[in-house]
Amino acid sequence: LEDGLAEAIDDGRIGPRDDPKVRSKILSEEFKWDKDLAKKIWCFGPETLGPNMVVDMCKGVQYLNEIKDSVVAGFQWASKEGPLAEENMRGICFEVCDVVLHTDAIHRGGGQIIPTARRVIYASQLLAKPRLLEPVYMVKIQAPEGALGGIYSVLNQKRGHVFEEMQRPGTPLYNIKAYLPVVESFGFSSQLRAATSGQAFPQCVFDHWDMMSSDPLEPGSQASELVANIRKRKGLKEQMTPLSEFEDKL
Repeated sequence: LEDGLAEAIDDGRIGPRDDPKVRSKILSEEFKWDKDLAKKIWCFGPETLGPNMVVDMCKGVQYLNEIKDSVVAGFQWASKEGPLAEENMRGICFEVCDVVLHTDAIHRGGGQIIPTARRVIYASQLLAKPRLLEPVYMVKIQAPEGALGGIYSVLNQKRGHVFEEMQRPGTPLYNIKAYLPVVESFGFSSQLRAATSGQAFPQCVFDHWDMMSSDPLEPGSQASELVANIRKRKGLKEQMTPLSEFEDKL
């Protein structure tokens, strides 16, 4: 999805209960969507409200309305448990471009369509160079000038970075704001106190999601190791299901 669109869905500015005309106006003016395309959004997910969507791009496909609910159900399932580590997807738009359906209605039931839609969504995500998003804290720290070196040292070790440093008027204290990946925050407070002789006091608040630059599908990369650790923690096979498992052989 375009920059800022996932956040707009999270904030409730765009959602499934909006008037289609109002929603298409926001999407076309702020996110440069085609107005007709904006009216063809089938659903949001996961749980009907999440920052992912399915858009109907088909033209002249028979029986499409019959399978719409089943495709939506498959999408809700897939977006709740993604192919990398069975975590929620975020910021993805799936376009239904073409569908070939069996003429016999008995072969168009939910039992056939829901798992098929899920596999199609998994395969399309794996082909689209997926990336992991990691949650990031904003850390507020108060400390005297003599402790700043220790603070910067600990933040660098933890992949954090300072984006604001201000001295409080009339005091020897500094207010520091920094970003810190949540996965690196374990033991952060104790390390910070040790490095500053107990002079620094951090407060952590969730701020945003940050895209990891490494490829989770590339063996040995930081993202692939993180995926393996998450899968291990959940009791899944450490190796994610390969793309070939989702491709039908005709």
